[in-house]
Amino acid sequence: MAKKKTTYPKEFLEHVKSITNKRAKIVIDHILQHSFITTEDLETTYSYSHPPRAARDVREAGIPLETFKTKSKSGKSIAAYKFGDVTKLQHNRIAGRVTFPKDFKSKLYELGKGRCYICNGEFEERYLQVDHRVPYEVGGDTADSRNIENFMLLCGSCNRAKSWSCEHCDNWQNEKKPSLCMQCYWGSPTNYNHIALKEIRRLDLHWTGDEVKYYDAIRLIAEQNKIELPDFVKTVIADKTKKR
Repeated sequence: MAKKKTTYPKEFLEHVKSITNKRAKIVIDHILQHSFITTEDLETTYSYSHPPRAARDVREAGIPLETFKTKSKSGKSIAAYKFGDVTKLQHNRIAGRVTFPKDFKSKLYELGKGRCYICNGEFEERYLQVDHRVPYEVGGDTADSRNIENFMLLCGSCNRAKSWSCEHCDNWQNEKKPSLCMQCYWGSPTNYNHIALKEIRRLDLHWTGDEVKYYDAIRLIAEQNKIELPDFVKTVIADKTKKR
């Protein structure tokens, strides 16, 4: 017996069919035809090496998308995507992200003194990425709302870490309150009271140049004492604090 094709409200269909972003459109059209799309479909049929990026394009266009697990042709567990609650459609996202002009990034680079805003590591401008303090999926993006204070530059590692943490936060998934993001470490790393709504404090350290010898020294001491490096650093800080 053939599987019944999913039907969607007219307003929802009009919105998704107006999307012009190439990757997002491929995901949308495939789901409309087959009810869902897998990472295997995106990799083998459409030649996308990073399927989550295509799924994110759909979400950035204001379309609710759910991730679930399914089996690949070889029986391996893989991710798949389908439309979520269509009543949560965000009409102000059709165009997706607005691109950043080069001088915008250069100004951020100058203000941040060439450092990643999270780990404080020094990088050449080309290795830093412009990032919204409030995730695009929460606060949206328009060309006339480019207040430079709402953005920061992150290295690739910190940007990936922030993306993972934000995507698993309830505020990203449900509440979508920009004010909560600005109280979070990932939105305001120098002044925050939570990380993804959890009472956590975090310190990202980056050793460069002559500082590397100090990192190597504490790593060696930690290994000799059979202590994980982060735990050893916490112990040193705790002992130093108690002596004050």
